Amino acid sequence: MSICVGNIIPPPFPFCPSNPEATKLSYLTVMHKLLIFKKSVNFAICESHTQHSVLAATVNSEQVEKIKVNADDDNKPKFKWLKIGSDITESQKQYISELSPKMSNRCTALLKNLICYSHQTQNVSLSDLLRSWVRVMKPRRTDWLSILKQLKLMEHPLYLEVAELALLEESFEADVRDYTKVIHCYGKLNRPKDAEKILLVMKERGFEIDQVVLTTMMDVYSKSGKLNQAEKIFEDLKLLGHPLDKRAYGSMIMAFIRAGMPDRGEALLREMDAEAIYAGSEVYKALLRAYSIIGDADGAQRVFDAIQFACIPPDARVCGLLVNAYLMAGLSKKAVAVFQNMRRAGVEPNDKCIALVLAAYEKENNLDEALNLLTSLENEGMMLGKEASQMLAGWFRRLGVVKEVELVLREVSFRTPAH
Repeated sequence: MSICVGNIIPPPFPFCPSNPEATKLSYLTVMHKLLIFKKSVNFAICESHTQHSVLAATVNSEQVEKIKVNADDDNKPKFKWLKIGSDITESQKQYISELSPKMSNRCTALLKNLICYSHQTQNVSLSDLLRSWVRVMKPRRTDWLSILKQLKLMEHPLYLEVAELALLEESFEADVRDYTKVIHCYGKLNRPKDAEKILLVMKERGFEIDQVVLTTMMDVYSKSGKLNQAEKIFEDLKLLGHPLDKRAYGSMIMAFIRAGMPDRGEALLREMDAEAIYAGSEVYKALLRAYSIIGDADGAQRVFDAIQFACIPPDARVCGLLVNAYLMAGLSKKAVAVFQNMRRAGVEPNDKCIALVLAAYEKENNLDEALNLLTSLENEGMMLGKEASQMLAGWFRRLGVVKEVELVLREVSFRTPAH
């Protein structure tokens, strides 16, 4: 038996040499040659002087043909590529329409099957699908990366599962950072067990667990509220002998904040300052918010001062957190003072800040100052938002001033757009 390919070799198609002892060429080898030429190729396997049937197939970029991959033994499943027709769902059509036209045929074929994949309908696992694609298409690392990039852009639900299975494929040529990306994704989804599983696979396959991997795992534990595990990794990082970066410090600070220990997070922040390592603004704000929620005015003021020393300009939200800290601590006069300093610094108060300062005035039973503030804001062209209006209406109601309450509510209803 021999192979006859009309647009690859000179003889006209079909051409069958007379030698009956010619070596039989496997179906996978034909597919491999097909991919090398990267164009539509008609091929046939034919046998001279016999009555055996002829096998023919066509592959092009317009459709995914049904290709049956036979197993080497009975233990491996048989798999058929789906032929994408008009009976697919609207969401599947949308996903397919987002595929890049510059993508190779082999990548497009897999992506269409992934988009339309159904374990119940095809009775085959996702790993079997990928292994069949690898056997037939002989992908390179660039193909894998192209597929993963497209799945991630589409936010397809199979992205992480495909990424994890790709790590085990030799053709993917996985490196340490490929594993790190998967661990990071599991951390964002709050799935520490899956992240630990990937870390274990790394160790079993002999990959070095470096500082980046450990920091990523610490971030996973931090987000999932596993303080002890995060602390252990933080100590392991110190033992590596490399200087810690702001991401490692930031993850540990956030772990302390989530565990309700802002004071320990603040201690790490001071340690960072001593090492001339500067945290991101999100770390400062999270620490300030933690102190504000529990009404620790001194801690909130220290962090607020640190924010300014770090040359991070405080906005209305940051100032509002400090106002709230003093209000929660029962220091309403200081809350008002912070609000006034904010306005003098040119920071325009948001609705939350105004509501907080009105609450402070109510605690002081100082309606005159509250009304003076509202008049001043109105002269500056600012109108009360929903939260501040509700705060003022509640105050009037508690004072028993019914008419003023009705007026405020009517104004709020008039200004609030219908949804």
